[in-house]
Amino acid sequence: MTQYLIYFNQQWVGDHSPEWFAARGPLANAVVSDLRDAGALVFAAGVHEDDDAAFTADATSGTTVITSGAFAPAEQRIGGLTIIDVADDDTAKEWAGRIAEACGWPQEVRQVS
Repeated sequence: MTQYLIYFNQQWVGDHSPEWFAARGPLANAVVSDLRDAGALVFAAGVHEDDDAAFTADATSGTTVITSGAFAPAEQRIGGLTIIDVADDDTAKEWAGRIAEACGWPQEVRQVS
C-alpha cells in the first residue's frame, strides 16, 4: 500500500454563497466516511483559515526562528488535506476525483515518500 496526499489551496475554492458551502459539507463528509469504511483513510481535515493564528518555524539561517503569521502569502495557503493509503495511483485518482466532486474545486495528488 502507498500513502497519497490529496489537497487543495484556498484560492482554488472560489467565491460561493454560504448555502453553496453548506451543501458541500455533507458530500465531503460522505466521501470521508466511504474512505474510512474502505480502510483507506489515514487523515482528513480542513485547515484553519485565520492567518493570524498561524506561526512559522524557519531554520534556514542556521538558527531556528519562530514567528507569528503565515510563511507564504494567502493565495498559497493550503485549505485542506486528505491522506489515504491505497494500492496504486489509479485508486488514488478515483478517491481524488470523488473528493473534487464533493468539494466542488480541484484537488492535487502527490505520493508520500
